[in-house]
Amino acid sequence: MTDTRVHRAVSADGTEITGRVQGGGPALVLVHGGIGDGEIAWDAMLPHLTDRFTCYLPSTRGRGLSDDNPDHSPARLGDDVTAFVDSIGEPVHLVGWSGSGAWVLGTAERSDAVVTVSVYEPTIVPLMGPDDLSRTLSTLEGMGVAVADGRLRDATRAFASWICTEEEITALQRTDFYERWADRVPAMLRFVEQDGSYVGPRSTDPDQLARITVPVLLLLGQQTRLRQFFAAAAEFIARHVADSQVWELPGAGHLAPVLAPESVADELITFFEALPAESARTDHKSRRVGAS
Repeated sequence: MTDTRVHRAVSADGTEITGRVQGGGPALVLVHGGIGDGEIAWDAMLPHLTDRFTCYLPSTRGRGLSDDNPDHSPARLGDDVTAFVDSIGEPVHLVGWSGSGAWVLGTAERSDAVVTVSVYEPTIVPLMGPDDLSRTLSTLEGMGVAVADGRLRDATRAFASWICTEEEITALQRTDFYERWADRVPAMLRFVEQDGSYVGPRSTDPDQLARITVPVLLLLGQQTRLRQFFAAAAEFIARHVADSQVWELPGAGHLAPVLAPESVADELITFFEALPAESARTDHKSRRVGAS
């Protein structure tokens, strides 16, 4: 990612938040998930978006080009996204993925700059079933041991085995995912640790979600391994956000932004460019949840 410009903002506690910028058109801010950063998370999708949008790719504190700070609590990470969005100075389409769903939804509630939001498979951990939660905690513990031993690629493989289907794992083996994403695992574990110990209001609390007034699209992969969990999170958000929709992507898993980028980009374009409802239903591959 060399042929880009850089945009900087200052978060509420003074931490500088930085992201590269590519493309032209309306502002589209793409926020990485719990793993990854703005330097790598959206590489596969950018070719499908930069001819229509000016794509901003921030990294939250301690990742990518951004400065670090000991405080990686949910509130501060939300502040990072909000400060970056507000600093652009124009209306913004906002996208999150997995762990960043809470950050972008919080920004949608606080920032007048946000005009639409989409989150691919948002997470709300209290909605996770006991079996999935047990497996998740075991995976995170194993990843922590691997990171402590300096085995970052092993930690990344453990992450993939937890979240990906067999088909996705096979597809990842044909890419440089494990090599490129391995260095980002420690930042993910720090985020998870502070998120788990955080006590205070969250942007996914019902009263917070109810204050979001912009249109929100929740995207789900139809073949996601933890589909029940992600579907529960999406439906929970949709119940409390007045203007919300839940769409499914056939054949997609949790790493669709990496492995099926054109499909995800197509759905974002449909939503953000507000195609007539009849056209969206007939021309696009996704199926709205609950539709016949």
